[in-house]
Amino acid sequence: MFLVGLTGGIASGKSSVIQVFQQLGCAVIDVDVMARHVVQPGYPAHRRIVEAFGTEVLLENGDINRKVLGDLIFNQPDRRQLLNTITHPEIRKEMMKETFKYFLRGYRYVILDIPLLFETKKLLKYMKHTVVVYCDRDTQLARLMRRNSLNRKDAEARINAQLPLTDKARMARHVLDNSGEWSVTKRQVILLHAELERSLEYLPLRLGVLTGLAAIASLLYLLTRYLLPYA
Repeated sequence: MFLVGLTGGIASGKSSVIQVFQQLGCAVIDVDVMARHVVQPGYPAHRRIVEAFGTEVLLENGDINRKVLGDLIFNQPDRRQLLNTITHPEIRKEMMKETFKYFLRGYRYVILDIPLLFETKKLLKYMKHTVVVYCDRDTQLARLMRRNSLNRKDAEARINAQLPLTDKARMARHVLDNSGEWSVTKRQVILLHAELERSLEYLPLRLGVLTGLAAIASLLYLLTRYLLPYA
């Protein structure tokens, strides 16, 4: 199997595109959900965050107060890097566990929904394909103002806080243009899914695993014959 990193921007329509992939039967992993999961009480990252940042980052129920933690690392690269060194390894481990489950179920590829795929670049090396859900800036602005009931100034500020979609589109292997009618976008998703399903890029890993399992089975057989020759 291979991994497909999917990203977009605020009000670009990424969530709607993800829903279409899921309706087509695709395996999807939301990395943001995973990031929240690994910092729950009882997990190693939770304990290390408290050790590093103190109990003031905790809510009364023991959960991490994401706003307080965010304020602590705001404009402090060293503290942000410390948090990343705590959480990123745990996220990668969870990602690989979930991916392996889908591998065992026979999926050819898994989509990882990664909002900051190109900003952090931490997971890019694991992605065989990258996909950006794009729309032009005017469309993005109008959608955001309508969806969040924002004035133009506030909507522009939110868009400007992110890496421009044009930059992401230049870095991606596939671009799904969601600037126009939804039916056109949906057709693009269906065609991309068909392309990924036809790809043979999943074969090397699957054949490698099967070869490894066959070798282990052969070794077990030989050991059995050696240890129990007259059984």
